[in-house]
Amino acid sequence: MESDGAARPTARLGPVTRSRVRRVSGSAVRDRRDDLATEEPLEIRLLAGGESRTVAITMRTPGADFELAAGFLHGEGIAGPGDIAAIGYCTDEDLDPEARYNTVTVRLTATRLPDLGAAARNFLTSSACGVCGTASLDALRDRCAVPAARTPVAVSATTLYGLPDRLREAQGVFGRTGGLHAAGLFTPDGTPLAVREDVGRHNAVDKLVGWAMLGGRTPLDRHVLLVSGRVGYEIMQKAASAGIQIVCAVSAPSSLAVDLAREFGVTLVGFLREERFNIYACPDRIEVGRIEAEQAETA
Repeated sequence: MESDGAARPTARLGPVTRSRVRRVSGSAVRDRRDDLATEEPLEIRLLAGGESRTVAITMRTPGADFELAAGFLHGEGIAGPGDIAAIGYCTDEDLDPEARYNTVTVRLTATRLPDLGAAARNFLTSSACGVCGTASLDALRDRCAVPAARTPVAVSATTLYGLPDRLREAQGVFGRTGGLHAAGLFTPDGTPLAVREDVGRHNAVDKLVGWAMLGGRTPLDRHVLLVSGRVGYEIMQKAASAGIQIVCAVSAPSSLAVDLAREFGVTLVGFLREERFNIYACPDRIEVGRIEAEQAETA
């Protein structure tokens, strides 16, 4: 059997993997090199008091792995600001070199591992579905109660119209591969603060939250989150955990994402493209022009 041209790594992986493809266009056939978005597993381990435990294995695009681990732990309510002492790649000598860069150990400030309770699990998550079905709404309510008072945030429709282009401009790996999701964090005036890419849309959000947490920038209640695809339960869970008040997506939200946005007081915008969008929850934070009431259909 012929090789597909994609060699297995022997060292630290990057976000892009070179491969060979056969491109067919009409009657023309051409063999050429192509760039693929790298997809590899990342094992996240917790370390405290000399005891270690694996809490997650997720498929991701290498890059910002420490942010991904921190953001994941934050979204799951396992570790927040001040709970992490250090993050590093695994140094176990019995691991292959590439596996060491696919394993991240998070050392906690606590002297013992936390009691994960209902969240306790060793699981494999895919780049597509995040942690589907693993977190109950009750647990989310316990750790993400709606604040009694929030700093008011308002964003104009004109500002929102410009966000997708700014997100796309910062997607360097997508420009080479065409195969990655992105999440961007913006100020209310549309200034981009950070953009992260990944094969998993939920991973891109974890990387952003991890970036903010490790840099002492949480909570993110004065920021706007934009994701490049659809927005589902996992993304709304992570946004609510980080205190984000405005979440936008270039595609559709799921029904559960809308329910969560309404319950936790998060403004949810979908189908943000070509100077149009829908507001599914908490519309008062979006400054728009004259609102025209839809005429009721008559029989």
